Amino acid sequence: MDIVYLDWFTTDEQFPFFIQYGGHDEDTRLHKHFEFSELVVVLNGNATHIVNTETFHIKKGNVFIIDGDTLHAYKDPLDFKICNIMYRPEMLKSIGPDLRTSNGFQAMFVLEPFYRNIHTHQSRFQLSMPGLNYVSTLISIMIDEYNGKQQGYQTMLISRFMELVVYLSRQYDKQETGTDSNLMHLANAISYIENHYLEPLTLDAIAANSNISVRHLNRLFQSYNQTTPMAYLQRLRLQRACVLLKHTHHPITKISYDCGFNDSNYFTRQFTKNLGVSPREYRFNQ
Repeated sequence: MDIVYLDWFTTDEQFPFFIQYGGHDEDTRLHKHFEFSELVVVLNGNATHIVNTETFHIKKGNVFIIDGDTLHAYKDPLDFKICNIMYRPEMLKSIGPDLRTSNGFQAMFVLEPFYRNIHTHQSRFQLSMPGLNYVSTLISIMIDEYNGKQQGYQTMLISRFMELVVYLSRQYDKQETGTDSNLMHLANAISYIENHYLEPLTLDAIAANSNISVRHLNRLFQSYNQTTPMAYLQRLRLQRACVLLKHTHHPITKISYDCGFNDSNYFTRQFTKNLGVSPREYRFNQ
């Protein structure tokens, strides 16, 4: 097993991003990535994809993400051409809240890569021919930008990469067959929480919106995220509270209510328990 480092492909520490066309005529060695993720678009041909200990057939139009903890390799390639986009996972933190509420984004870019390290999971995302043509054109533009390195190319690449992420998320959300139903139920629940976390939310409401039972909702969160829906909800609220404490002068009581807590004392206890300091201390130390 090999470990692949992003600085093998780029030495620019200020812009840890790399894109290329990849042509594989021979089998590749089993490897994993060190602290970077890889978005792969199969542009032509087919191959066997080894993911951890499982093997899957991949072909033209397939798109998937491999994170740093996943072992993978290709074998038996036939006219196999792909595009590799390598990036640090934190790059996706700059996305807007509107995309974080997308089922397709949550499923494709968050849940699938993580879930592969817990259970066997094959990405079944397949672009239509018009979709693949659109993505291929976008990739060509990005590769020209990357190789040309004209003034502003980094900004252009980030912009195009985000366009690609949005487009793929939308297409993933539209596919009707071949999708892991549990994954999409969970993605639906997460996107619903992300979209309504500042409002009063109950387990019943989250489960109903996801078309599953409360019991199944809890089971999915434990299986995929090793947490509960309400713990996930509270984390989002506390993260929002940190932002308001840092960037506003609102009273702590107002912040607690603005972040979905009905009791400011409860908010203070949970904040202190999770962050190790009180809201007042957190604000003072910023």
